Amino acid sequence: MSTQDAIKTTTPSDGVAVVSPCTDIDLSRSPDLRAALRRALDDGAKTLVVDLGEVEYMDSSGLATLVEIMRHAKSSGATMKLAALHEKVRAIFEIARLDQFFTIVPSVEDALNT
Repeated sequence: MSTQDAIKTTTPSDGVAVVSPCTDIDLSRSPDLRAALRRALDDGAKTLVVDLGEVEYMDSSGLATLVEIMRHAKSSGATMKLAALHEKVRAIFEIARLDQFFTIVPSVEDALNT
C-alpha cells in the first residue's frame, strides 16, 4: 500500500481537515501520519479530525505521533479530535491514560458536529 493510499485527507469545510489512515500505525507508518497531520495544520486547518476507524493496531510510535501533533495543534490555536477508535486502539489510549488528554468521539460525524 502506497503512502498516498494509506492515509487520506479530506476537507469537508473551510478550516476543517479529516485525516484517515487506512492501515495500522506502527513505526513504519508513523512518519507518514505525522507528515499528513502536519500538512493539514500547515494548510490552515483549525479543526483536525483523525479518523481511526480503519486502524486496528497502533504502537507507541503512533501514540507519540498523535501526542506531538496534538501539542502542535494547540500551540497553533487548532483543535484536534480522534474519531471512531477500534476497541483495541481505544484500550491502548486508556492504558496510557491518553484518553484524558485527547478528545475522543464515536464517529467523524460527531467530531464535525461538536
